[in-house]
Amino acid sequence: MVKVSIGVPVYNVEVYLRECLDSIMNQTFKDFEVIMVDDGSTDNSFNICQEYVARDNRFKLIHQENKGLAGARNTCLKYMHGEYITWTDSDDKVKPDYLEKLLQVQEETDAQIINCVRHDIKNGIEHYYDYTPLYKDLKRIELSGRDALRGVLFDRYSIITLWGTLIDRKLYKGWFCSQGVKFEDVDNKFKLYLRTNKVALVPEQLYGYRQRNDSIMGNAIHQKTFLEELKLTKDLIHFIEKYIYYMEVANIDVEEEHLHILEYIDATSTYRVTMIENEEDKQLYFEYINKYKEKLKRYWNMGDE
Repeated sequence: MVKVSIGVPVYNVEVYLRECLDSIMNQTFKDFEVIMVDDGSTDNSFNICQEYVARDNRFKLIHQENKGLAGARNTCLKYMHGEYITWTDSDDKVKPDYLEKLLQVQEETDAQIINCVRHDIKNGIEHYYDYTPLYKDLKRIELSGRDALRGVLFDRYSIITLWGTLIDRKLYKGWFCSQGVKFEDVDNKFKLYLRTNKVALVPEQLYGYRQRNDSIMGNAIHQKTFLEELKLTKDLIHFIEKYIYYMEVANIDVEEEHLHILEYIDATSTYRVTMIENEEDKQLYFEYINKYKEKLKRYWNMGDE
């Protein structure tokens, strides 16, 4: 069995794709396979992927009609054989020792989920950040899966993404990525926490996240009308209700988490409403949010708290 499977969903990223795949090919740790799923690209991405298949037999390529990022991840999982799974988005890149360091931490901690943090790539320039507010003295943190789950809402440790994480393949049994929602990372990764023995957090910026205006996240912050913003908010509500279900099943300080959920809704809606230009639409948005909060309070028997 190969040690690590690397999933690379690909869609119309010909400008950045070679840089991504080169960063994977040049890993200091060599025992890996790369599962590339071309999700119906209309540019030259598929041909670029074929180049790497021809150059390196660790690279495998699957083509499918467009199913979106979550659908491409689900297809990747069908073809993965590694003991561990990690993801690299096709416009991003990883440091040469990305796999080596995550595997070293796994060996030292026996954790089934190992996360690093990211640096950003803007206009080809790499930007590194001070993570000491999250990681005191930049020391590694080890959490139980339950404690990691409690940190999901406000992404306390900057680990909510699927990329930048090495995960024991056994945790993915029966797991799938929800399709048709914008935020497939936040909507799905946390489901793995209740299965894990331990989560190790590494404050090393081993993953390079490219900020693009035409990316999914770039487009997500340019919605203008009430209806456009409402669609994104409904995706977030889909996540919140799924998260509530998992918290209740796990019986993790449920009443305290209810308050955190309401705080999260307030914080998120305050941010999202700034994307709406029309004052009347802003009012409609807040009315929708307030009605949803009241619905949750009734469900939780919170009264006028």
